[in-house]
Amino acid sequence: MNRPIIDIHCDLLIYLTQPNSDIHKKEDIGCSIPYLTEGNVKLQVMAIFTPTQLNSHRLGIEQSEIFHSLNVQKNQLYSFEKHHIENLTDNKNVGMLASIENASAFCDENITLKQGFENFQTIANNVGNIFYIGFTHHLENRFGGGNYTSIGLKNDGKALIDFLDKKNIAIDFSHTSDALAYDILNYVSKNNISVPIIASHSNYRSVFDHPRNLPDEIAQEIISRQGLIGANFLRAFVNNEKPETLQEHIAYGIGLGAQNAVCYGADYYYTKSHPDKSRIPFYFKEHKNATCYQQISEGLKQQFDEEICNKISYKNVTEFLTRLWK
Repeated sequence: MNRPIIDIHCDLLIYLTQPNSDIHKKEDIGCSIPYLTEGNVKLQVMAIFTPTQLNSHRLGIEQSEIFHSLNVQKNQLYSFEKHHIENLTDNKNVGMLASIENASAFCDENITLKQGFENFQTIANNVGNIFYIGFTHHLENRFGGGNYTSIGLKNDGKALIDFLDKKNIAIDFSHTSDALAYDILNYVSKNNISVPIIASHSNYRSVFDHPRNLPDEIAQEIISRQGLIGANFLRAFVNNEKPETLQEHIAYGIGLGAQNAVCYGADYYYTKSHPDKSRIPFYFKEHKNATCYQQISEGLKQQFDEEICNKISYKNVTEFLTRLWK
């Protein structure tokens, strides 16, 4: 069975800022258009990513312009909107939604928050709907601590949460420190703020101990808030030796009660220029590009019924978007 697939995280846009990049170039990135179409991916969420650095917002705006141009060029891609949910499986092209991975993509460390929120609006004007925002990347920024720190929520992070209240944009926990995740949850609850919580490309620390993976308590908070948890395919976060551990992560999430939350967040990105060569291969051969979703789904059929497999493949995300955009 060739299931429709939704994936909620890739880094195609930052790849396309490089000279000679090409969305059709299979050898460069696992989420190129040929791989997406062969894998029957019906919706791909594309992250606007920048490291936290001087003028990072300019790189963020550039990626939003690339997203806009992809929609205009109609390279087998189209900007996904609310009315596309119902006919998702019928569309022959690949829908795309934008997200922001690291809020430094609209607000670097040196500009005012007012300027940062104006940059956010520029990005929103270019891309349309923004699915989610991650406050940080690996390290610390003005909003809080990334997953390789123990720093929590800062005052600018509180201002960003206030800004997102009732905007129908989720907050992404995939790159938060544990302290930041707990602080966001506490701040949202204390101030009665309406904002969904997800982890767009994260696995489970109880299955493979890595700071990029979710501890059970945070995973269960996301589940209880009707969020999403996207399974990450990167070998460093799955298990350095065993590709079958990816299915174990998914099964573990379902065991926590995430049958309505688990989805795919493969995290395909351009790895050829990555400085850490010890991570090669970045993906197991079984997961190296977007053609693998169907094989993963077949493996999950050995453990779960048809409804659960469809939820993982696409239904959990369409139901989340229906709630988000109600």
